[in-house]
Order: sequence, then structure tokens, then C-alpha cells
Amino acid sequence: MLSGTGAVPSPATDVLVRGDRIDTIGAEASREADQPASDAVLRIDATGCTVMPGLIDAHCHITFGEPAGNDELFFHREQSTAALVAAFNVQKLLLAGVTGFLDADCLWNLGPALRDAIDAGIVAGPRMSAGMNALLTTVGGTAGRLIPDDGRAAYAHVVGDRDEMVRVTRRQIKHGADWVKIHVTGSLPNRTGELTAWSLDELRAVTDTAHSLGTPTLAHCRNAESTRLAAEAGVDLILHASFLDDAALAAVVDAGSAIAPTFTFLDNLARHGDKVGAMSTQVDIFRGEIAATAAMLRKAHDAGVRLLCGSESGFSLTPYGHWHAREAELLVTEVGLTPLEALTCATRNGAMALRREEGTIGVVAEGAAADLLVVAGDPVADIGLLGDRANLRHVLSRGAPVDLDRPWPERRALPGEKVGLWSERPLTWDLTQP
Repeated sequence: MLSGTGAVPSPATDVLVRGDRIDTIGAEASREADQPASDAVLRIDATGCTVMPGLIDAHCHITFGEPAGNDELFFHREQSTAALVAAFNVQKLLLAGVTGFLDADCLWNLGPALRDAIDAGIVAGPRMSAGMNALLTTVGGTAGRLIPDDGRAAYAHVVGDRDEMVRVTRRQIKHGADWVKIHVTGSLPNRTGELTAWSLDELRAVTDTAHSLGTPTLAHCRNAESTRLAAEAGVDLILHASFLDDAALAAVVDAGSAIAPTFTFLDNLARHGDKVGAMSTQVDIFRGEIAATAAMLRKAHDAGVRLLCGSESGFSLTPYGHWHAREAELLVTEVGLTPLEALTCATRNGAMALRREEGTIGVVAEGAAADLLVVAGDPVADIGLLGDRANLRHVLSRGAPVDLDRPWPERRALPGEKVGLWSERPLTWDLTQP
């Protein structure tokens, strides 16, 4: 049994679940198991397997629908169909052993609506916490000039001044946001990397407003300055923390902020992008970002900074249901954590992403949420086995078994959903010559 608390795995024992809670573990559970079973009792034989908490993905984009680029994301997603596609895709997370996730930002206002539909039993999916549109300044985000100078588009809400930052933050919380996301860095056509697009005062306008209403904040930060400013402003969860330096790390430690590095997207493009026709120009950039950030993340972990696992599932390079366990593996191979430490990042530490008290979810403990995996093999000995769904013998979500024998959900593309490229490169005359 792997508790998820960071303790070494314990010998096999019985775990008794009642409803949505782990009732008892050990001798008392064994005595209950020895009683004659009624029709209402489900017995799972986990002999030869590992019992562990379900995975918690702290960085997911469930409403994006796996676009291959920003043009597709911004201009080929109708609100009504995006909602239906998100409801279709979220079931894949359960089949991959994800029992909780944070949808950091969403198209339109779909995140809170999907969360509530899952909670109401309308849609089958893991526990979910939801952000709404990411807040951006006019400089924009990673979509460059596709971001408008004001107003909303796709996942973005552009805020022009301090008053608007406060007003939009309040509005998002009013409409059900569990988190408020700030896109602190953005891309400019004449600059390499991402530029810091917010001032400290502007960041504090959002964080102070959100915190006054009992709502945490998270921030997209892909340079050291943005990470430092976000921490100084009191951001609770920093995504990426790319190119983290000593000053930024000191600010993170002082603030008590957590980090979800989200290496999975970068690693997938660098390692496997050629298999799916990805742009090769980004490979060395992304490899360099991982290498430059990993050593500092190790220092952050050693300094007590809480690390969370996020896959950034929702793009064509990180399709739903396939890569949610990969981040834990990368924390081992790139950052140097032990498998046990990395698994803790993927389970117990994820309670923060779900806005739950640590120890109440993401762990196998009496009184904790009954979100459990039964895995063939030992993930501590081979953390990579969690990435293969064939190793999942059972998944319990809210104490109920997930049907892992059902066919993998498949669908056809909706009309106009995908962008059809004429070619991946210009057909110049010389390419046609022998």
C-alpha cells in the first residue's frame, strides 16, 4: 500500500471504503472483510498489486479540445460544441487514473459549469476545481497578436487598468471560479522567450482582491522575473516557473507559494514532436527550458517548496487520458526527485489544486476521500508504469468503481473544428527537382 503521504510503502492490508470515504485500514478493515458479504458489498482482490491514491492533475485544459495551434483554439471553438466536447473528454481522465484535476483556465465560462455538472452526476468525471478566463494585459500571452487589445477571446480576458483587474476578479469569483489565473508573461514578435507583462502593483490588485474573497490565485510565469513578482504579490500556485533563479526562489520560499512546473508539454514536443509533424524549431528551445529550470526546482524542493504535478493536457501534443502520469516521471528523471517524492507530488500535494486540506484527499488514510487506484506492479520501483493504462486494474472515484473495461471513447471531428493545412512548408520549385 502506497499512502501518498511520502511514507515508504507498507505491507499489504485491507482498506474498507464506505461511500465517499476511506473508513478503516488494517485489522479492523480485515475483520469487516471476513464478515459474510451482502449484495451491497464490492470486494476487490488487489493481490500482487499496489493500492495508492488516484492521481491529481494540477494543470489541465479540459475545455480546449486538443487544438494543434492557437488559430484553431481561438477561431474554431463554438461555445455550445466546446461544452459538449469537454463533457466527452473528461471521462478519459478517470480511465487514466486521474481522480482530481485543476482546470486552470477555460473557454468562455465553461469550467465552473462542467465542475458543477460533474458534482451533480450529469457528467462522469474526476473531482474538479475550475478557473475561468486567464487575466492578461494588452501585451497578451502565448498567443501573441491573436489576443485582443481588450475584452475576451478564447481563454483570455484582457484587463486594461487596476480598476478593471479588480472588477473582473470579483466577477469571476461571483460566477463560480475556484481559482483566478493571471498570465504574467506573454510573447512579442520581436522578442525571444516570454516578456513580463504585469507590474507588481497590478498583480497585487488581483491577488489582494481574490484573497479578500477567500479565493486563491495561480499564475503563468515563464521567466525568473515573473516568478519573483508573482510570489511577492502573494500568488498561491505558480505554473512553469521557467528559468527560476535565486532571487525568484527566495521570493517563492518567503511567500509559501507552490509550483507546478508542467514539463510534460515541453518534453513531449522535444522528445516526440517529430512523430506528429511538430515544428522542429521549438525542440532546442524547450529542451533548454527544462534543463535551465530543473536544477532550480530541485533547490526549491529541498527548500520546502511544494511541487505539484500538472500535464497541461488539452492540446494535440498532450491529448486527454494519455500523459497525466508523465510529470511525476519527469520530476524523477529531470529534477532528481525519488519516485516516492514524485508520487507524493502527484497525489497528496495535489490537494491544494482541489482546494482541499492536505491529508483529506490524495492519500490512503482513514477519513480521506475514497479516490483510489489498484495498479499492477510497484510504481516506486518503476514510476513509468503509471503511464500505461493497461497497468490500472481498478479505479475508485468518490468510492465508486470506474468501468475500465469499456472501450476507449472515440469520436469524429465536428464540422469546422480542425484546421486543414495545405502543407507544413512552402512548396518551392527546388523541392520538385530530382
